[in-house]
Amino acid sequence: MTETISFFYIPLISGILGLITVAALAVHVLKASQGKSKMIEISNLIHDGAMAFLSREYRQIGIFVLIVAVIMFFTLSRLMPIAFISGALFSILAGFIGMSIATRANARTAQAASIGLNEALNVAFPAGMVMGLSVASLGLLGLTLMYMFFMWKLGLTSPDFLLNLNSVTGIVVGFSMGASSVALFARVGGGIYTKAADVGADLVGKVEAGIPEDDPRNPAVIADNVGDNVGDVAGMGADLYESYVGAIISACVIAAAAGDAKGIFLPFLIISWGLLSSIAGKFFVKTSAKVNAQEALRNGLLSASVFFIIGALAITVLWYDNTAIAKFGPFGAIVAGLIAGLIVGYTAEYYTSGKQVQKIAEASKSGPAMNILSGLTCGMYSTGFSILAIAAATVVSYKCAGIYGVALSAIGMLSITGMTVAVDAYGPIADNAAGIAEMADMGPEVRKRAENLDAVGNTTAAIGKGFAIGSAALTALALFTAYAQSAGLAKDAAGMSIINILDAKVVGGLFIGGMITFIFAAATTAAVNKSATSVVDEVRRQFREIPGLMEGKALPDSARCVSITTDGALAQMRVPGIAAVLVPVLVGALLGTEALGGFLAGSLVTGVPLALFLANAGGAWDNAKKYVEEGNLGGKGSDVHKATVIGDTVGDPCKDTSGPSINILLKLMSIVSLVFLPVIIALNERVLDLF
Repeated sequence: MTETISFFYIPLISGILGLITVAALAVHVLKASQGKSKMIEISNLIHDGAMAFLSREYRQIGIFVLIVAVIMFFTLSRLMPIAFISGALFSILAGFIGMSIATRANARTAQAASIGLNEALNVAFPAGMVMGLSVASLGLLGLTLMYMFFMWKLGLTSPDFLLNLNSVTGIVVGFSMGASSVALFARVGGGIYTKAADVGADLVGKVEAGIPEDDPRNPAVIADNVGDNVGDVAGMGADLYESYVGAIISACVIAAAAGDAKGIFLPFLIISWGLLSSIAGKFFVKTSAKVNAQEALRNGLLSASVFFIIGALAITVLWYDNTAIAKFGPFGAIVAGLIAGLIVGYTAEYYTSGKQVQKIAEASKSGPAMNILSGLTCGMYSTGFSILAIAAATVVSYKCAGIYGVALSAIGMLSITGMTVAVDAYGPIADNAAGIAEMADMGPEVRKRAENLDAVGNTTAAIGKGFAIGSAALTALALFTAYAQSAGLAKDAAGMSIINILDAKVVGGLFIGGMITFIFAAATTAAVNKSATSVVDEVRRQFREIPGLMEGKALPDSARCVSITTDGALAQMRVPGIAAVLVPVLVGALLGTEALGGFLAGSLVTGVPLALFLANAGGAWDNAKKYVEEGNLGGKGSDVHKATVIGDTVGDPCKDTSGPSINILLKLMSIVSLVFLPVIIALNERVLDLF
């Protein structure tokens, strides 16, 4: 017993070290000056709005979690709900910590920008790193504590544990489902909030009223800045937290099925080293006369990757000794996943910046229709290299270490999550800083520096979304394989579970799975549309009815817009979230486990390219607008600018709501199928008895 638990001391210590680093970074950020009273006042409004939304969102998630936990208690086991609730709580804690610091860093970043660009980056990036390391540290720590707790609870001695790997791992799978549940609601709810506010602020403020972005006269500006945090800090954090945990669990399930004790522990060692590599990468994020902010962030990401590869080689070759797998096989699988992640991330960067963005801006000379067509084309093309990279990683990792290798490739892609989330979370902090600079009238130079960081943040956000979607593909594939292994399906000569795609029920499942991602994207986009319409109506009303507002002689009722977006997001997120849990159970119950396998495969094949298309097209539209706002093609207020604003409005729900939510949908449906497999089989037997 003691010997087995001691295996987990390394990830336990690594997770604690990560949290100590989080505390040190938080202290560093909070020591920075907040600036003048006006800046502090605006920052407090954003912070209070964000935390109020988070509190209400988490209460609704809590109700859902408790209901599912009760169902688990009576249908699965009495221990599974503990893991499920713990997974949800750890995810909520990571989001709370990251959001708390991010919303306190915005004014401090704006004040630092009054000194210089490097000073501003030195506040914004450590604040983003708090979110990144919170995700990685709490994910690793939570899973480690779950394994240690259930090994103690079940009273398994070391030999017993080796014979009962499935019993412990089968319970800990619930932790991943808890994380997935929080992630979907946080991503959908946060995405609806941020884009409803953004669309309302842009359409009425920029297009109709002709006032600048973040103009204090616009009633939706505070809600827009709040939305940046609930969507791209808490939402993205929950997204990658869930991928991070899911990748580890999928590898553990596959190793447990093979009776491979070291195969269960290997992901923990790899992730522990990845966490330390992310911490090391932070020290390479520095700007200079020759290194701009984008290069500095890229240096941090690549440095963390190099550190990780070196350690992963040592761990897999020197420690892992499964004779059924080639010596360098696990390392090859891990590197394949990491390289695929970088390719997906930088493909997203390529299609959301530079010449691609300029093409969309140039097309906007002919009006909004050409802008939208050009953005659609860009988004569709962007799926090519990314899907090829994911396909190559799947094939290579399988050749290296079998289906276990596919799970390891997902871990490789997520190994430096601490850094990839930091690069993404830094963006909304810089965006808020630019808004505060405008609203507090800090001058054009400060605004320009903050906007430079914001523009880089928008591109790095595309990289983060690329990593999230790419990792979702491999994680969902690994979870799908774990489901197939556990479902008792027919096996081939090599012992691999197989699904007959010529079977009528499987074909039906494939089509339903392929369709569900489009329906989900439509539902989340419609939710944004509904909430945004309410915001647009409210902003128009205030401009029309509040005397002196347009002249700057009266203050807008910002709290009203915050309330509208909060209520709309929380109301609209329920149906997509609940449907993601119910649909796979219904498919399996009505059509059987093999058809459910077809359903999961169909959703994966359509969902990944759709998510990439939506995320990259939206990012390209956004940066095309920013390119014009920098003074190109007529600059702000021109017809070209208005066309790009409309394109950005179309792209907003694509890149920040529908696209990112799909990757969580894929993983949640896979983990629900795996966790509730006994219930699905029992329900299907009853259906067969009826017919």
